Amino acid sequence: MAKRLLQIIDMKWIQVTVIFDFEDKQLATDLIADIFYEQGITGLVVEAPDIEHPEDWGKDAITPDHYSVIGYLLHDEQSEKQLKIIQENLVSLENKNGIIYKIVCSDVDESDWAHQWKAHFRPEKITDTIVVKPTWTEYSGKNDEVILEIDPGMAFGTGIHPTTRMCIAMIEKYLKPGDSFLDVGTGSGILMVAAAKLGAGKVWGTDNDEVAVDVAGKNLIQNRIPTATFNVITGNLLENIGARFDVVAANITSKTILLLLDDIQKVLVKNSIFVCSGIIEEDKNKVIQKIENLGFEVIEILTKETWVSIASILR
Repeated sequence: MAKRLLQIIDMKWIQVTVIFDFEDKQLATDLIADIFYEQGITGLVVEAPDIEHPEDWGKDAITPDHYSVIGYLLHDEQSEKQLKIIQENLVSLENKNGIIYKIVCSDVDESDWAHQWKAHFRPEKITDTIVVKPTWTEYSGKNDEVILEIDPGMAFGTGIHPTTRMCIAMIEKYLKPGDSFLDVGTGSGILMVAAAKLGAGKVWGTDNDEVAVDVAGKNLIQNRIPTATFNVITGNLLENIGARFDVVAANITSKTILLLLDDIQKVLVKNSIFVCSGIIEEDKNKVIQKIENLGFEVIEILTKETWVSIASILR
């Protein structure tokens, strides 16, 4: 049985580090990451002692001692419940898959966290033409590159995760200049920024977390997206959305996508594209079946590591 350490002091943020040992490191990483995602925690750091840093990472890049997945919880009335669920799911993962783990919790404030992130988040090429870079680094890029400047805030993704990479690739492929775009569960707003820079005429995003709405808005402004063209709304899934869109994306969890599909047609028009990501492979067929039952035609499926993204069209 793995040893566990849990210590919480009443501060603003809780850093939850899951150190693990398992033969298939990538599978273990994805399974542990999915436990965080199920709790709405998407801004994860993945540490690997054998990681090869690009030359332009600089001397401040950190090489960790262990394989681990790190997430950040807002220290509020929900954090104790979230931690309990995370621990229960890790126990289940250990019993089912044999992944040995240790969970370590510590307190961080936002300024300390910001410095920690700088050691992990560097310019990253997402597609042949799209590069994600943190706001605090310099990157000039090539003439044909589309550069997305992202400050992820305390709890949101940076674009490095496979689900976000695949989502951006599909948006780049299917979004046409002038299209309207909606991102459900926008987090850092990275998909909104990508859509706007790829030529969308109107970009909307929604998230049930007010912190996410604030972070997304700041990232859109940081990327010089005209304020008249974007709207970030606080709400659960589509509850406060009263418009229809040419392209809708949802990089969330399989379970939430299945719920979203019940109402998705109210924000779509004929020939709208729906891109969903964050799906684990074992849920792929379940999501595809529901999409097709609703009258969508699946036009592309991407798989990276153990994650799946699906593009479909409403005829």
